[in-house]
Amino acid sequence: MEPSFTDTADFENAARGFLSTLTPCIIRNANGQIVWNADDYNFLESSPRCPPTVNPKLWRHSQLTSKHGLFQVTETTYQVRGFDLSNLTIVEGTHGILVIDPLVSIECAAAALALYRSHRGPRPVTGLVYSHSHVDHYGGAEGVLPPSTSTEEGCRRDDIPILAPEGFLEDAASENIYLGPAMRRRAAYMYGTRLPRNATGKGHVGCGIGMAVSTGSSSLVPPTECIRRTGEERVIDGIRVVFQMVPGAEAPSEMNFYFPRERVVYIAECATHTLHNVITLRGAVVRDAKAWARYLDEALVMFGGRSDVLLAGHHWPTWGQEGIQRLLGEQRDLYGFMHDQAVRMMNLGLNGAEIAEVLTLPPGLQRAWHAQGFYGSLSHNIKGIYQRYMGWFDGDPARLWEHPAGESAKRYVDCLGGVDEVVRKARGYIEDGDMRFAATLLNHAVTARPQHEAAREALAGVYSEMGFGAENATWRNFYLSGAMDLRHRPKQGMAAEYRLRATDSFEQWLGVMSVRLNGLQAAGESIVIDIRVTDEDRWWRVIVSNGALTYRSASSQWELGEPAGLCFAGTKSQLHGVLNGDAQLKESARSGDWNLLFSLLRLTGMNRTSNTESSHL
Repeated sequence: MEPSFTDTADFENAARGFLSTLTPCIIRNANGQIVWNADDYNFLESSPRCPPTVNPKLWRHSQLTSKHGLFQVTETTYQVRGFDLSNLTIVEGTHGILVIDPLVSIECAAAALALYRSHRGPRPVTGLVYSHSHVDHYGGAEGVLPPSTSTEEGCRRDDIPILAPEGFLEDAASENIYLGPAMRRRAAYMYGTRLPRNATGKGHVGCGIGMAVSTGSSSLVPPTECIRRTGEERVIDGIRVVFQMVPGAEAPSEMNFYFPRERVVYIAECATHTLHNVITLRGAVVRDAKAWARYLDEALVMFGGRSDVLLAGHHWPTWGQEGIQRLLGEQRDLYGFMHDQAVRMMNLGLNGAEIAEVLTLPPGLQRAWHAQGFYGSLSHNIKGIYQRYMGWFDGDPARLWEHPAGESAKRYVDCLGGVDEVVRKARGYIEDGDMRFAATLLNHAVTARPQHEAAREALAGVYSEMGFGAENATWRNFYLSGAMDLRHRPKQGMAAEYRLRATDSFEQWLGVMSVRLNGLQAAGESIVIDIRVTDEDRWWRVIVSNGALTYRSASSQWELGEPAGLCFAGTKSQLHGVLNGDAQLKESARSGDWNLLFSLLRLTGMNRTSNTESSHL
């Protein structure tokens, strides 16, 4: 059972209210480098017929997400769509504008605001709202806020309220704080950042939630106010806003909100025109699908009967109470069904992979375009729900202590008679149309013999075919990126990001250093260092023992216990340079053995020069 391709409502809604766009729709940074190019996807309109190398449903969806420009939603509400992965939303107030979710990149947010102002005049930003803690909803803040040293139409930056859900700053800073390099590797596959954009239909056609992720500079401007409870209200520049807290749904810190004057509900990322991710392919903590469904029902009750338009941080609006109530109700049922049926089948004895093979959506949801798996998929979401409750082990003793993939591959290849024989057998499965098992066989071959060209090319061909058939944009991107790497042999691995981010807290810096510590090299070390952050009036003790870095804080040094081997102090800014291994401490030095600090920086990979250079201090 499939949705109807004759249903044109989405195309009408995606085009409704269009005012203008950039021509060409190309955004550059200060150095002239392109950070966003919406024109890369013009082939979706100029070649309206779906090529055989793209799933027809995904092609239709990508045609919708490729629409870009300024759109008027109500008399006082506007959206700029297609200038980044996400949307920038504007509500006009008494003296200026309230900006919601300012995209990924500063450059894109600035271009989006400039496009709005070219139609509505130089209205100052009088408020900013982050709906949740993902970078595509706050990263461009510096592109819409006036410089901190200037005044924009009489509005000082320090006077602009910046609202976010409780826990936003911590969650925004720590989303990738421990696993940034690993997640970035996965994200490059998930979003298909290296895939070609052209009319052949063999490359990138989007990400499901939008077209692509911009490559400009991102910022993290802290909120000035946090929203803590559902029903809380604010008036910003004459605009009344009613909030609904939805933590743990699509993001750890997230909120929806309603504008009574405009009769507009902003649903953040809880209800878009696709099945969303309960677990992302780039990696993340598994989200709570049960709570997600409950929040959507609460939103339906709170806002469904008094809203004329529903907006989200991605995709196009939904108009009319009937359409809004249907969307919220069906999206609620989508996450509720997925969660409850997965749990029911777990209790019947099935594991995640088995449930994903047999569970299908009920007919009503199968027919709904917004419930299709363009970004999340029923398959990997079910496995995520299983992971949330049951963990990595599926209960089969044979999988309790398996060999790692490389060792298993060598043994499988040996049992099957060598790599050439594995490739021959795989080609038989390819001819029979069983690409999934062909991929399994060929992956064993390539893992066991990475230089075997026939195996690499055969696996690349299988991945390409699986990508061409995928309904899910992120699956397509993963398969096609894998095929590209097999054929072009990229440099392996990705260097860790050594720089500590100035916007993170001192405790987060220590957390990053703890997971960068080479534990076996540090096993024989004994390091105790006390550090005072002078502008926060806080002491921190850093301990390295038995290959682990731990830390504790106190309001005074004596609370930390026996004297440390090294004690020093500095402002947070000074200490940022010291812990990054590239700054000097002058007036801040207290006492002790500075070699302890050199050892700490060396063992955590922070000191990229000689560990004996006292010039760092």
